[in-house]
Amino acid sequence: MQLAVKNLAKLYDQKRGLASASFEVDKGELIAIVGHNGAGKSTLLKMLGNWIVPDSGTVMIDGVDLKKRMEVVGKVGFIPEDPNLFDFFSVEYNLKLFAALSCVPMSRVEDILGDFNLLFFRRSKVQALSKGLKQRVSIARALLADPALLILDEPTSGLDFEMTREIYRLLNAMHAAGKTIIFTSHRPEEIKNLATRIMVLHQGRLVFDGSPQEYFQSEIHEELYAS
Repeated sequence: MQLAVKNLAKLYDQKRGLASASFEVDKGELIAIVGHNGAGKSTLLKMLGNWIVPDSGTVMIDGVDLKKRMEVVGKVGFIPEDPNLFDFFSVEYNLKLFAALSCVPMSRVEDILGDFNLLFFRRSKVQALSKGLKQRVSIARALLADPALLILDEPTSGLDFEMTREIYRLLNAMHAAGKTIIFTSHRPEEIKNLATRIMVLHQGRLVFDGSPQEYFQSEIHEELYAS
């Protein structure tokens, strides 16, 4: 077991956020989290990525409490829906800055630029890039520390067909390399093509956890896309 979540909750008022969630994740899983807007998906991912502090509950990664930030900083890579890059700096500078903050050797930046086909854009300012390229830089940055767990919030939101296919290729390659991946999505075809396990949140609670086959044959799937 790589990730253990127990009674995790974060409410912004009495209705919005995550009311409660408990689940476990084994190494190498590729999990899609689905649900309507406001179901608590992004809130859950932000807590797993250590971006926000839960009201209650615990998260353990490889047996280490997520609250011990310095011990888990290299274990989790979080990619938000809107890449939080420094727009006025170059791609290379963005990566080098994160490498310095994460105590990653600068040689790793060169490797990542090559692995993600970003060498041509290394001196380009982030603000000049397409959304698809920004997403690629965001994923590359998250992988600088070589985390075992990768968390992505709507990784293909707003991307065209070609860039969506490129993100699929990256996710499949990372999964094949042994990464554990958790992502949110509103796209049925994306969930079906990528996920090995599907979790459904509804009104801040986990209401389904099973295989893609079970999910697409369930009433929950029909209700989710009928409303």
